[in-house]
Amino acid sequence: MQIEVRPTLIVKTKAEGKTSVDLIWLAQLLKDIGGGSSLVIASKKSGTSYRGAWGKLNQVEDELGMPLIVRTKGHGSKLTEFGTFLIQFIEDMQAGYLKYDAQYHDLLVKEIQKIQKSERIRWKFFSSSDSIIQKAAGEIKGVELKIAGSGESLEKLLNNEAHIAGYHVSDPGSSKAIYQRLSKNNIEIYPVMKRIQGLIVKKGNPLHIRSVEDLMGKRIRFINRQIGSGTRLLLDQLLMEEGVDPLEINGYLHEEFTHSAVANAILAGKADVGLGVKNIAIENGLGFVPLRDEIFFIAMHKEMAAQSVSSKLIRKIRSSSGETPGYKAVSLNRQIQEWL
Repeated sequence: MQIEVRPTLIVKTKAEGKTSVDLIWLAQLLKDIGGGSSLVIASKKSGTSYRGAWGKLNQVEDELGMPLIVRTKGHGSKLTEFGTFLIQFIEDMQAGYLKYDAQYHDLLVKEIQKIQKSERIRWKFFSSSDSIIQKAAGEIKGVELKIAGSGESLEKLLNNEAHIAGYHVSDPGSSKAIYQRLSKNNIEIYPVMKRIQGLIVKKGNPLHIRSVEDLMGKRIRFINRQIGSGTRLLLDQLLMEEGVDPLEINGYLHEEFTHSAVANAILAGKADVGLGVKNIAIENGLGFVPLRDEIFFIAMHKEMAAQSVSSKLIRKIRSSSGETPGYKAVSLNRQIQEWL
């Protein structure tokens, strides 16, 4: 880190249209004059025009009420006693300051590094894939979102590898079991929104897919979500309820990691159908067959819940979900009492 600490000395002015004068700069100008240089040469060395140098000299002399140089026609300029004193004073001041330069430099660098470190702090937020979650996290400084399955996100939180976890559940019984486990580990749970999961299909649903039973056979190409994701768990639950063998589904082993990736695969003609949320289908101009409502939760340890960033995140998620098709904001536990 290239930082140099230097003392400064200026003469302030109240004169209209004039600025303060740096006496460190002026002392070097005077030193060049005292060494035999003309004001023309001294001003060039200082990076100022001849007229500018004269102006600053006159300004300081007026403000201090004492001359700095004596102008003798035909003999150039010589320093006054005060001009000589000013040069020596500034040199002594700078020499004395060197004794403390390293101390001030180290203090400054230490504080800069401390602030930089605090600025780099990121609250690690592991969450199941969701466009509203991604939007809200991206709008809050200090939150670093990593997309993972609901199960993985919760495990990261329980292992203190995450500060916040986002997960969704489509079954009240499973939700209660998760709630009890998290509560025993001193973790707070906040319901934030309800969303609709279903089958994302091509526009107009040309294959007339209406349920998971229609996924069986080689004619329909399915695209799945990864193991551990809440959407994958929902699919497996639906298949079990309907008595469908997963291996009878063409593409059951073909996995993607986000709802958007599923939609893109269908748009690209790589698949005919996949499980996902309603708003992704709407955003991509695809068809949608609703299957199950689910609740999305935000979980965190009590220490994290006390941070203002947590309440900001929750407010943004609830606000966005209340304005997005396929979602409904959930702000009170009593709204979903049977899930807790």
